[in-house]
Amino acid sequence: MPLALLALAIGAFGIGTTEFVIMGLLPEVAGDFGVSIPTAGLLVTGYALGVVLGAPLMTVLGTKVSRKRMLMLLMGLFVLGNLLSAVAPSFSVMLIGRVVASLAHGAFFGIGSVVAADLVAPDKKAGAIAMMFTGLTVANVVGVPLGTFVGQAAGWRITFTLVAALGLIGLAGIAKLVPDMPKAQDVRLRHELAAFKNAQVLLAMAMTVLGFGGVFAAITYIAPMMTHVAGFADGSVTWLLVLFGLGMVGGNLIGGKYADRALMPMLYVSLGALAVVLAVFTVTAHNKILAAISIALIGALGFATVPPLQKRVLDQAHGAPTLASAVNIGAFNLGNALSAWLGGIVIAAGFGYTAPNWVGAALATAALLLAFFSAALERRGGTSAGSAVTSRPAPVEAEAVAHP
Repeated sequence: MPLALLALAIGAFGIGTTEFVIMGLLPEVAGDFGVSIPTAGLLVTGYALGVVLGAPLMTVLGTKVSRKRMLMLLMGLFVLGNLLSAVAPSFSVMLIGRVVASLAHGAFFGIGSVVAADLVAPDKKAGAIAMMFTGLTVANVVGVPLGTFVGQAAGWRITFTLVAALGLIGLAGIAKLVPDMPKAQDVRLRHELAAFKNAQVLLAMAMTVLGFGGVFAAITYIAPMMTHVAGFADGSVTWLLVLFGLGMVGGNLIGGKYADRALMPMLYVSLGALAVVLAVFTVTAHNKILAAISIALIGALGFATVPPLQKRVLDQAHGAPTLASAVNIGAFNLGNALSAWLGGIVIAAGFGYTAPNWVGAALATAALLLAFFSAALERRGGTSAGSAVTSRPAPVEAEAVAHP
């Protein structure tokens, strides 16, 4: 794997840290600004919505710029947003800073996926995408717990300052290590938009929303589930989330490795197993050891779907994958928001803190059914779903990005 992937992974690490670290610092932020915890929660919601809206917006704005330069601009925007959060004199200014940082999220992973895939041979593209996303998964193991600890000990402003510094390192790495890939010729916005006429692209994005939504239906409410049902102490939740992050790291790498060999079978296995584990979690959540194992498995199986789903979108976007790739990143966040809302509904209805696991199992099952439908539709068109993504060069080659 080329060193350029390391620069992309560092950027992904910073983005992953800033996305999730706020969840552990909400009480401190709320106290400093004199707002309620639910109001401080807008920093999470605002970021997620910024990703959904910013992914297509920033990608469209970047159609006239080379991919390397656009990645550098996005990291600069990320640094600016986090610095604004770090020095914010009021809650509203901090919310603006969070939204500014989030605008870089979707486009960075979307464009970065295309760049990562183009840096390697056709049979290693999913693995390259997984390598970049490793930065995001490692952030949940190292960056988020460490950032939470620093924020609680030295102040949350220090945490966001350090995250901005991570962004500067990622920016320098991209400038130094990512080859100068010129903007593809004869690729216009209408070509990028045309990808959304492809039913397979839309099906892959729907699988992203539902499959990853299944993960966050459970994980969003992991704190009350583990403290009120499993009997863990409040302080144990951080380490349970580290287990979740470790599962994410392993699942991401495994998903990338096997998606290059058999993409659709990898989706069948990961989505099917995820649905089963989430359903079983309603029972295992009552036992500390089994609950911990389940959390790690949910992280592994959930992120095992990320490289194949992202590569599926790239392969099906027919020569104009950049916008579709970025929108698919937004789809992950849309799934997070949808599942958190549905999970909150079943809890509020009195079904208990384990009820979101059933919601997650249903969402993952729906994603699995869509995967089967997508494969059947592709076979009807005369192409095997498995071979379509493993036996031919990915269409991103058609966008004429230069190899180093």
